[in-house]
Parts: sequence; structure tokens; C-alpha cells
Amino acid sequence: MRSIGEMARESGLGVSALRFYDRAGVLVPDRVDPVSGYRWYAPGQLDEARLLARLRRAGMPLADIRLVLAGWSDTDLVRQLLDAHLRRLEQGLTDARAAFSALRALLDHRENPMTSLRTDTAVRLSLCADGLAAALDAVRFAARADPELPMLAGIHFDVEDGAMRLVATDRYRMAVARTAADGHEGPRVQVTVPLPLADAMRALLDGEGQVRLAVDGDRVSLETGDRQTAGQCLGHGFPDYRRLVRLPAGRRAAVDVPAFREAVRTGPVRTHEDPDTGSHELTVLRVPEDGSVALAGEGADGPDLVAVNRAFLLDALAAGADDRLVLELGDPTAPLAIRRPDDEHTFSILMPVRLEN
Repeated sequence: MRSIGEMARESGLGVSALRFYDRAGVLVPDRVDPVSGYRWYAPGQLDEARLLARLRRAGMPLADIRLVLAGWSDTDLVRQLLDAHLRRLEQGLTDARAAFSALRALLDHRENPMTSLRTDTAVRLSLCADGLAAALDAVRFAARADPELPMLAGIHFDVEDGAMRLVATDRYRMAVARTAADGHEGPRVQVTVPLPLADAMRALLDGEGQVRLAVDGDRVSLETGDRQTAGQCLGHGFPDYRRLVRLPAGRRAAVDVPAFREAVRTGPVRTHEDPDTGSHELTVLRVPEDGSVALAGEGADGPDLVAVNRAFLLDALAAGADDRLVLELGDPTAPLAIRRPDDEHTFSILMPVRLEN
């Protein structure tokens, strides 16, 4: 007999997935301890679990998986189900290619909306060192290098109306901060600073006073005292983040950050298997209408639940740099916003994760 943990390791299915398939009647444990509720699997069920994992990776619907497992001895039925699913996948790929071709044609006939706005004239700004440091700290956690999306491998600097906004995103999370900037009265200027250069800038900001930021074409530099760091900006456009942060109004809950972080760090989690990013631990939040927030235990269900990557949530709480933060949640498919009560310009958003599997 195998425990549920052993079954998860050997089959490639997560523990939460095995629990889900048990509740769905697809892969029911051979024995369940009547006292503890612990699941035990018979030796022959390992092959079924591995088959189930392969079918799910291939994107087969749960209803068809039931038939495949139930009719495994009927090779004709199984072959028909596999062939039908393969035809659906091929048709879906054909439809996707046609849609993408149409989108590329549209892009060819219009200006790229993701192009950074730059100026031919060198721009020089004066910024408060601790303000720039705080802004970099607030957004750095949301950026990471991704060879498939090189335009996101940096921190975006957006200068307009006497302020500079800093933005970072890796698609699954986004962080925005703002700091005052003096010296530029002209049109809006945007550049994306590569992560190594942004980190080098942060290393210079170890005191108070003013620092000087210069943007000259594709080159950006930061001077503080007698020290300087400089380099090339990324040569890719950055998404229009202003559209991405327009979220529908949701339920708001103020949290005591130290206590909430400890609850998230030690509280219940669910394992999520993602074919693109691997296995992640999820924290499931319950936010009722009364404005409170709590961690939902295993098996909890309902429309007021929002699941997010636990590591991302802990990073966002730390980057908030405040003992009180406000969580803003819409429905389970809307992003979770984490805001400072006294600063509407500094916040982060996390994409939710579906809980079906």
C-alpha cells in the first residue's frame, strides 16, 4: 500500500490533485482510515495514476478520462477516445494559428502600442535617494528574467508630470510604485532598465539626499555623490501597465501584516500543478462581505475564495513595507490587489489560480 504522499511522488500527480480525483470518483483510494481519513492506495493503482497524469498533461477532459480508465481493457474504446481528443487538439491548434495570423496582420497595419515613449533630447532628473530606493524595493520582487518575454526582464521607468513611476511584472504578478522627480517638464518619457542595472542602481542608494538620473536615447545612468552606474536600456517595448491595473472594485480587508504573514507562512496550502511553471503551493483566502480575511482550510469551497501563489503573496507582503496593508479581492478570477492604506500609488497585484485541480 502507498500513502497519498508516496503516490504523489511516484505518479507525478500532486497531493491536492489526488484528493480532487478521489472526490470526483476518478481515482478512489483502496482504503481510507476511518479515524484519520488518511488515504491508502493499492499497488495496482500506481499505473492508473500515472496514466491519469499523462492524460491530464495532454489536456483530456475529465469526462473522457473517466471512460479511458473505466474502459482500459477495451482497447477499441480507448483508441477512439484518444483519437477524438487528438482531433480536437489539432483543430484547436489550427484555429489558434488562424487567429494569430489575423492578429499579426492587424499589428502590421498599426503602430505597436507597446513601444516605449522616448525623447531625442537627454532627460536629467533629480530624485530623493530614499524615495527611489523605496520604489525599487516595492517593485523588484515582481520582475524576473524570462527568455520568452525579454521585454519584461527589467524595471520600467515612466516619467511624467513631476513624478517617476516604476513598474515590474512577470505576467503572474505586477508591482507599481511612484517617487517624485524634478527637472523634467516635457513630454512623457519611458525606458525599461535591465534587472542587473536596476540592482546596481539600488546598491548605490545607501543614504539620503538627492541623486541624478539621466536618460539619453537608449542609455540611462544614475549618479549619487562621486559614484555612478550606467548602461543600455532594454530595446523592447513594455506593456501598457495603466490598462492592466484598472481592476473592478472588490471586497477590501485590512490586515495586520506581521500576524498575517506568519499565518500565510505556517497555514494550510494546496498544491497546484502547472504544466508551464511546475508545482506551486497555493494559499486560499476567504474574504466575506464583513471585510475580514481568513485562510481557508483544505476542502473549503465557495464564491468568496481566492487562491494565489503562496510565495508570491509573501513577497508582496514584504515589499509592502508596512505593518498595515489592504487586500482588495474581486471574484475568484480577478487579480488580488495589495495596497498601502496611505499611498494609492504604490501597490501590487497577483493573478489568481483556479482551484478545480
